[in-house]
Amino acid sequence: QVHLVESGGGLVQAGGSLRLSCAASGSIFSANLMTWYRQAPGKQRELVASVTRFGSTNYVDSVKGRFTISRDNAKNTVYLQMNSLKPEDTALYYCRISLPPGYDYWGQGTQVTVSS
Repeated sequence: QVHLVESGGGLVQAGGSLRLSCAASGSIFSANLMTWYRQAPGKQRELVASVTRFGSTNYVDSVKGRFTISRDNAKNTVYLQMNSLKPEDTALYYCRISLPPGYDYWGQGTQVTVSS
């Protein structure tokens, strides 16, 4: 069992930055994939960014060039650096870890609110 705890959310003005952290209770070294999702009120959950075990990254088009996902295996943490934030980025942000041989764990989420 792996527990994930997200932090770093908050209220920020449009154009500002936040860095989200997702700390795992165990080693993430073997994690095949670590992913950030978000869900805004009344909308479906959306994949925001992911990073593989080998460091390959993927982003939803709406955040490309603004958000950066990274992982620190030594700290068992994955980060989401969010720059040039927009009101439409307002959502509850979750992280997910995929461990072999097919286990998925989710955090509780951290709220990001961007004011115009």
